[in-house]
Amino acid sequence: MDAKPESPVALLRLLQLANPALPVGAYSYSEGLEALILQGMATPEAVLQWLEQELALGLVRIEAAYLHRVYGLAQGGQWSQIAEDNRWLSALRDSEESRNQSWATGRALVRLANDLHPELTATLISLGQPCNFAVGFAVLAAHWEIPASAAVLGYLQGWATNLITAAVKLVPLGQTQGQQMLLDLTPALAMAATQSATVNPDHLALGGWGASLASMQHEALYSRLFRS
Repeated sequence: MDAKPESPVALLRLLQLANPALPVGAYSYSEGLEALILQGMATPEAVLQWLEQELALGLVRIEAAYLHRVYGLAQGGQWSQIAEDNRWLSALRDSEESRNQSWATGRALVRLANDLHPELTATLISLGQPCNFAVGFAVLAAHWEIPASAAVLGYLQGWATNLITAAVKLVPLGQTQGQQMLLDLTPALAMAATQSATVNPDHLALGGWGASLASMQHEALYSRLFRS
């Protein structure tokens, strides 16, 4: 399903798309991690275990699987099916904060894609509004001819980087500890990316109920640094 062997142009576009500086506001979300840390999950080991479990059982692995499928659908111009997958991704989110996060970052990514590529406007509208971030990411990755496997890895790496950055601020952790955690996540990230290409996302079950509860608890915090 990859568009073509990796080229310098594809690598550069992947680095741009997966860059934490991409103006979609992903850095402002902790996905319930803030609530968990305030409840006592305040060690690097505990945060690392949480992230590994999310990659194995949580919503992010389903996002990765849908991202891989949407990439292929975008190559084939199957926009109505992508719109259906976009609706399913919205329905899978069982907390308002989680849903709003995906919609807000997706809306920002679609707006950026429109500005960079006006010829995509009609296509992006056909995806449905609001557009989930993973769906917009997949469509833009396909348009930029980033190989599908690399796009999924970049998406997962960006997800992990944002949450580890949140943990560095909240625990707090040193920057070196944060980078060590990212290195330690390599096997889990690689496994999640590999599985995304081999499973039907419609057959995956969501087992991240702990993250859902943490997200709902975060909404009621008296004060908070992050939006989710």
